[in-house]
Amino acid sequence: MLPESLRQHAVAQAVEAFDAEAIVGGAYDRGELALEIAPPKIASVCGFLKYDQKFVRLSTVTAVDRYPAEPRFEVVYELHSLERNQRVRLQCRLRGQDPVIESVTSVWRGANWYEREVFDLFGIRFMNHPDLRRIMMPDDWEGHPLRKDYPITGSRV
Repeated sequence: MLPESLRQHAVAQAVEAFDAEAIVGGAYDRGELALEIAPPKIASVCGFLKYDQKFVRLSTVTAVDRYPAEPRFEVVYELHSLERNQRVRLQCRLRGQDPVIESVTSVWRGANWYEREVFDLFGIRFMNHPDLRRIMMPDDWEGHPLRKDYPITGSRV
């Protein structure tokens, strides 16, 4: 449900009209719109924003580890409408045990390497990703180095 503070923002209103259950929170701070999206809705909302709202550029996909808080992970998508010179941030919160979210590579092919990086460094899996494998760490590396509970000392063999 769209928070009252976001009702005057056209993009937030459009997403709510598209799928009333997609938005679970959000904020507008320092000129930036951030919408918290229900994880099962991320691919459809991204498709809507790209094709109907002209957010044709995916600037990045990254993640935040909020360990020991739960939900532990937050996947962050930065979108840009070149036509309107407008940006929006989408955030999805995932539980720490077996974090999984739908891939948005069907919407933006460029999401491929971003999602691989998040998988490699945080261990978040992207369903229906065309080639989900490590991109930075060696194939035989154990663990995910950007997790807050990853050991920073000692043997990693």
